[in-house]
Amino acid sequence: MDALDFAAFQSTRLIRDPFPYLILPGFVKPEALAAVHTDYPRIDHSGSFPVEELKYGPAFAGLLKTLTGPEMRAAFEEKFGIDLEGRPTMITARGRCGTRDGNIHTDAVTKIITVLLYMNPRWEAQGGCLRLLRSPSDIEDVLVEVPPVEGALVAFRRSDNSFHGHKPFIGPRRVIQLNWVTDRGTVGREILRHRASAWVKWMAGAFRRSA
Repeated sequence: MDALDFAAFQSTRLIRDPFPYLILPGFVKPEALAAVHTDYPRIDHSGSFPVEELKYGPAFAGLLKTLTGPEMRAAFEEKFGIDLEGRPTMITARGRCGTRDGNIHTDAVTKIITVLLYMNPRWEAQGGCLRLLRSPSDIEDVLVEVPPVEGALVAFRRSDNSFHGHKPFIGPRRVIQLNWVTDRGTVGREILRHRASAWVKWMAGAFRRSA
């Protein structure tokens, strides 16, 4: 079963100001959600983890295969008007949000397009909702706010003003992040960076629990 609704993606408008982005609730088809939830990797600590280092079931594996497949690439090439031929992909996953998460940033210059796919059955908290922003320093200068509910897609072209972040939240928060990046070396460096960041966050959490 194809878990992603490419027809809905094709009909979704790309907003170009102040940077190219789109938002699509329900990019993961409703009939695929239960299986993906069941097979989502168990992640007990905050931080982004390369999917190569996680254990997960077949439905999640199938979703990853579609995300990195030719139909996904072709859809994004057409929507964003960009050639992604030969551009490597990198996927990380999150399971929890911590105190160090949500700070305003633009993503590394080696990332071409960022795709965020949320997998939380519901969202009632005030914090943790992604905000696309006009400002590098004001979390209230909001273009749009997106609750991270299951199946929702946020995608944007990385630029010097593609500011985003979210208000503080601590707890379970599932998100899959796909990036097309400039070169294969970037994938290795980013995986090492995510490993180091996740380790630091895990150590900080362990220290707080033992204090």
